[in-house]
Order: sequence, then structure tokens, then C-alpha cells
Amino acid sequence: MAKRSKGKWIGSLMVLAALVTASILGISFYHSTASIHQLLTENHQLNKAVRNLTQEEQIGYATLQSQSRNDLGELESVVRFVQTAADNPKTTVSEQLFILRGDIIHFDALIVKFTNEYVKDGTERALYLWRRIYGETTTPANGEAIEIPSTAPERYYAITESLHLKNRNIFWEAIWDLANHPTRLNDYGVQAVFGNAIYTRMQPGKVYLFKISATGQIYPEIVDTY
Repeated sequence: MAKRSKGKWIGSLMVLAALVTASILGISFYHSTASIHQLLTENHQLNKAVRNLTQEEQIGYATLQSQSRNDLGELESVVRFVQTAADNPKTTVSEQLFILRGDIIHFDALIVKFTNEYVKDGTERALYLWRRIYGETTTPANGEAIEIPSTAPERYYAITESLHLKNRNIFWEAIWDLANHPTRLNDYGVQAVFGNAIYTRMQPGKVYLFKISATGQIYPEIVDTY
């Protein structure tokens, strides 16, 4: 009887602990959602910054800098990845070099669309957030981060500046979190659109421009010079 009572007591404690944990997570999620709701509905500077997003046609480009074999005989590619300004594809906002295995390179992006109801001018706007880059023999989870999740991308400086310092992390954490909760902000006029990772076999002397289709999907356009 004593062992049975002890077992029930331990079981009750485990259930209680689970309920407390769930309630804490629920409260945290509620406050986070409430905060981003206020920013999206009450922050006029943020609204203006989103409305001022342009209809982009190009958001960056990549080039193959060099290729060589490592000590294991594996092909390695040095890829230069450039992000351009949201309002001017000729202006560079960041430049990175990645050493990746293989010559088929994958580029992974998160597309976050603001609906026409939110923007109010009848034209959808989107944020294009680069997530990671990896070679064909590397799993996506082990890819190299292009942007650090929850941080403010440099190409959207105007949106970040429209927010008070205390609200910047709240906004960008909520936007990046759409990768895990794609419907979380639907009620506030925001939705995440996921496409397949872009991949292409990269060759020396070519420039891979990242273009945007009419539906908001990203695809590479290959040119000789840029």
C-alpha cells in the first residue's frame, strides 16, 4: 500500500509540474503574441515602413570564387554571397564567404508576406529572409547560417529603425518564428510562404542573381557579368 501511495504521489507531482510548465509556456506565448499584435496594429512608423517596401525583383547574388579538393579528396567550393538593399539591388548591404562541400549549392530563404488587407493599398509586400546555405552532401540542419534567426537583417534597416529599442527583438523574433509557427500571425495580416530551397550547380565566371517571381518565389538567373 505504501509503495502504491508513493507512486500515486509521484505521479500527481509529475502531472502538476506538466500543468505548471504548460501554463508558463502558454502565458509566454500569449504575451509574445499580444506584443507583436500591438506593434502590427498600433505602430504607425512600422506600418509606414512596411508600406514603403518596394516590389523587389532581385535580392542578391552569388559567385563561385574557387574550387579545390580537401585532404579527403572532397570537392570544396568557396562561394561569395551578397545581399543587396531592399530599395536598390545595386547597393550591397552584406557580403559573406562560405566554404561548402560539392558544387551544387543550396540557398534557403524564408518569405514572409504582408497581406493586402494589412498594407491597405491593395498590393502585397514581402520580407525575404535568407536562412542558410549548404552543399548537396550536407543536411539543411547542418548548413551555414546566412542570417542569425531572431536578429534584424541589415537589408531591412528601415523597419528596424521604425521600432523602439525594446520592441525590435519582439518584432524580429516573431517574424523569424513563423518558420516554426507559419499560421501564428495570420490574424494580423502576416503569413509565411515557404518554397523549396533554391539549388544550382555553380560554375566559375558566372553570376547567380536571385530574382523574385510574381508569386513571391525566389529563383536564380545566371549571367556572365554583373
